[in-house]
Amino acid sequence: MASLFSAPATSALRAAARRQAPFAARSASTSASGAQPFLTSRLAAYGATGAAVGTVAWYAQVFGGGIPGIGEMSANMIDEGLHPPAYPWSHKGVFETFDHSSIRRGYQVYREVCSSCHSLDRINWRNLVGVSHTVDEVKAMAEEVEYEGEPNDEGEIGMRPGKLADPMPAPYPNEEAARAGNNGGLPPDLSLITKARHGGADYVFALLTGYVDPPAGFDVPEGLNFNPYFPGTKIAMARVLYDGLVEYEDGTPATTTQMAKDVVTFLNWSSEPEHDERKRMGAQAVTILTVLFAMSIWVKRFKWAGIKNRKLHYTPPSGH
Repeated sequence: MASLFSAPATSALRAAARRQAPFAARSASTSASGAQPFLTSRLAAYGATGAAVGTVAWYAQVFGGGIPGIGEMSANMIDEGLHPPAYPWSHKGVFETFDHSSIRRGYQVYREVCSSCHSLDRINWRNLVGVSHTVDEVKAMAEEVEYEGEPNDEGEIGMRPGKLADPMPAPYPNEEAARAGNNGGLPPDLSLITKARHGGADYVFALLTGYVDPPAGFDVPEGLNFNPYFPGTKIAMARVLYDGLVEYEDGTPATTTQMAKDVVTFLNWSSEPEHDERKRMGAQAVTILTVLFAMSIWVKRFKWAGIKNRKLHYTPPSGH
């Protein structure tokens, strides 16, 4: 029987088949990989993630105390307290520093109002020097307080005037005395209060100025006070700031909000006394790094411009 195709045509068909073989194998492997198992698919990963999140949420709802912090949360906003608004503090900006006049006034408010119950264990007299007072002023204030001195030859310990190295005086000798003087409540130390409370300075300011009458039907036990910003809204500390309570030496009107702003600024400084120096060093570091970065770019272009822009031309040797 005669062949339908000539020899050249048969060879051409075979060559075309050989060229198409890799593409066919590749498409087959692609289709095979597209039908991947469900356990290794992206849908399975999403489902597993959702199941894990749901399990954690269910566990937190049922057994809340098993995870640190979850058991303390509550669905009732009264238990968490009203969220304080954000106030435009003068030191809030990236390059802004403390208002040292406000720190000086805030220390006066602390000394005349807050120091009768709250301590500043982490602040020494010397920390005020150059921040809110001069050396002579701080020495005079420290000498007004008596501290225990060194024992004498007979082992008796006398009292001595305070020095710059001494800590701020505490209102109570121990925790038991503090609770006994405040109906069982322990006034917290204010050294790190703006760091220890959620909301920081905004929370402390809102707390000091947030005392209002409780809503109708809301029961406040005797000895407690209503403050919507305090978690639970029932706080042992009564309102302490009233208009004209102190007399500022610089003539600033001593309104409730002004005193609260000043004392919160002072407490914010006591929580981070390195605040101004940290921002100053940060600005210097950013400036130096920017200059060095610009210099590195210039040096790179100066050193590499000739190398990267050069043109190599090859001239083959002429034949003999």
